[in-house]
Amino acid sequence: MFSKKNIVLVISGGVAAYKAAIFARLLIKMDANVKVVMTSAATEFITAKTMAVLTNQPVLTDLFAEKTGESIDHITLADWADYFFVVPATANIIAKIANGVADDAASTVLAARHSPLIVVPAMNENMYLQPAIQRNLKQIKDDGDIVIDPVDGLLAEGYTGKGRLPEPNEILAYSELALYQKNGQLKGRHVVISAGGTVEAIDPVRYISNRSSGKMGYALARAAVEQGADVTLISATSQLPDPVGVRTIHIQSAQELSEQMFTALPHADVIIMAAAVSDYRMAQTAQNKIKKQDSGELNLTLVENPDILAQLGSAKTGQYLVGFAAETQNLMTYAQNKLKKKNADMLIANDVSKDQVGFGYDTNQVTILTKDKEPEMLPLQSKITLAREIMKKISIAINGQVEK
Repeated sequence: MFSKKNIVLVISGGVAAYKAAIFARLLIKMDANVKVVMTSAATEFITAKTMAVLTNQPVLTDLFAEKTGESIDHITLADWADYFFVVPATANIIAKIANGVADDAASTVLAARHSPLIVVPAMNENMYLQPAIQRNLKQIKDDGDIVIDPVDGLLAEGYTGKGRLPEPNEILAYSELALYQKNGQLKGRHVVISAGGTVEAIDPVRYISNRSSGKMGYALARAAVEQGADVTLISATSQLPDPVGVRTIHIQSAQELSEQMFTALPHADVIIMAAAVSDYRMAQTAQNKIKKQDSGELNLTLVENPDILAQLGSAKTGQYLVGFAAETQNLMTYAQNKLKKKNADMLIANDVSKDQVGFGYDTNQVTILTKDKEPEMLPLQSKITLAREIMKKISIAINGQVEK
């Protein structure tokens, strides 16, 4: 979202100002252009020289400093910026933003802005919870700007409380999410997504599973919450970090997945079965590690797992049901049959025998099938880009819109 964008980073005077330097570097690594404005108090915690070196840009600290060839003023910055960040935001700068006060370089630049603003408070818990500060934060939100709440953690005073600045990568993740949600098409909707390859125990050491990484399901969860949905992710993997803003439930087996999906079904508007469910499980799991056999052979008795997608298709009562078909041959034949047989509203088919497609990759290429349209083949692209496209199509379908 911030790649190639012009970003003004306002730093106010708090001990968390050092994190603003790390945050600026994160933005620059994303190929953003960053210019910094600092309050006089901020320069007591981190120098303007540091920020100038990190960003390779002059830093504005004083509106009335002698003009040079590199001088920048508040109107120039406001016109240049695509996004504004205030990291960290002290009680003082928050009050100025909320009340339109412009009495120094930072507050004057902010008063002249006409692009999205993200404010990230950081202060002692006692200050943060003061009614006046909460009132000012509410005013900032009511004005249409974004506030990223502080987190619980160790404060400068030596005790734990709410008021700690989130880590720079968390600020970035929450900011992207909040900006996407402003125009979300799934607000008020509950989306339930399964992800990862289920694990079926053979004994306490070994298991049956598949190559699914869960990356596609996690990308869909992120894309759904970006659209403003209330998202529940039922995950069979522990190898990926839980997506920001998503309620994540971790499971292992197909039977556990089935239980969670049917618990969520009555309250869901959209169900997406992106998990790769193991077709079989042990008829009886061994209580102890199975030892090598003298015969050199080991026979396992397997029984079929429930067909969760088909069961959801039979049980749904108006929910929009999306399934996946990962195949290595006869893709369209199998996919068309699966769409009809499972009573899905949309089926996403991919040929996982192709390079850079499917399990484990960060990219995917799929064909989308629905009951009333011709199959649509989408190009090879990152899974998050693909997930956003899929979620857009789902939102159009459930909102009764016509795709342009």
